[in-house]
Amino acid sequence: MKPVLFVTGHAPPDRTLPFLRLHEREDVRYALFGGRLAHGPGSVEGEGPPGGGFPFPHKSVPEREVLALAASGRYRAVVVGTTGRVALPAAWAGARSARVPLVLWSALWAHPRSVAHAASWVALRRLYRSADAVVTYGPHVSAYVRSRGARNVHVAPQAVDNAFWGAPASTAAAAGSWAGERAVKFLFVGRPVWEKGLQVLLPAWRASGLAVPAAALVLVGVRSTPPWVSTGGAVALSGVHEAPDRAQDGPSVRYVGTLAAEQLRNFYGAADVLVVPSVRTRTFREPWGLVSNEAMNQRVPVIASDEVGAAAGGLVVHERNGLVVPAGDVDALAAAMRRLAGDGELRARLGAAAAADVASYTPQAWAEGFSSALRSVGRARGR
Repeated sequence: MKPVLFVTGHAPPDRTLPFLRLHEREDVRYALFGGRLAHGPGSVEGEGPPGGGFPFPHKSVPEREVLALAASGRYRAVVVGTTGRVALPAAWAGARSARVPLVLWSALWAHPRSVAHAASWVALRRLYRSADAVVTYGPHVSAYVRSRGARNVHVAPQAVDNAFWGAPASTAAAAGSWAGERAVKFLFVGRPVWEKGLQVLLPAWRASGLAVPAAALVLVGVRSTPPWVSTGGAVALSGVHEAPDRAQDGPSVRYVGTLAAEQLRNFYGAADVLVVPSVRTRTFREPWGLVSNEAMNQRVPVIASDEVGAAAGGLVVHERNGLVVPAGDVDALAAAMRRLAGDGELRARLGAAAAADVASYTPQAWAEGFSSALRSVGRARGR
């Protein structure tokens, strides 16, 4: 049986194991065309596993070569994501030329509203309707693509390597980064960009009244206070630092740069609560937020905004394994942080449920989502 062609921009570290599991099931060849990478927590840089290389067949290709590759007749199906201005239509045209099924992998649950994306709206809507199958990040994306005409829709639940992220962490290695040994430790992990919600988190932290010795906040992936966040005079920081005393945030807030995966796991292990305050913009709506999966593997409850895909898609459930607050609502986020800071029993209950709930979000389950789509069009291997 011929292999499957999978066209995507990158294979970042959190994709390595899911991509491998899908290859093991379906014999997949990955075509990586590069482009802008805005994926994952932003705290772990690079592509692929530590040491480099990928444990699955792959090749780097310019977008302009995707058409010939998909049309070559060497593949029994073509899978393509929704990125790549040239690669996406080229994969569609190539699959049609080769008369093989096209499977569209979609993360979008709102179309970007910009001049650059306006032209792609009609074309992408046609793709939703014409794709032989659509695989989505979760139920929230499935509902969106069905409303745009997709018919044969399958879910590949967003997953990380649970064995790695759930392994025992060296909490002592990270504990010194928080102010106050006995403080309730809140953690943010992400890129310092508007859509990740720092402009909501830092004002909410101040409004909560939380401070050492009762509570402390660490921002991983954020080396300095972004200029669009008002922090009452905080200066640019680098490495692991404490906000200056003259800043409103005071010594309760510390900033940490990018981390290797093992280091980040230590921070999750030392944390009591993860905060994911993402907001929607004209060009971005948080597709998932894999930091939620990572933290939940360490029994850490999550406070997420309702614009986080992991909450909309059913992983983070309000009052079960975390708290969900309206995006951009400073007062609601402050109240949620105060509540968890003051209730250790609630944190423990939510954290235990978090670990139990994330256990089913595995690379194997992700791969099964694609196998299900291939099965529905008669192209799954041996099934």
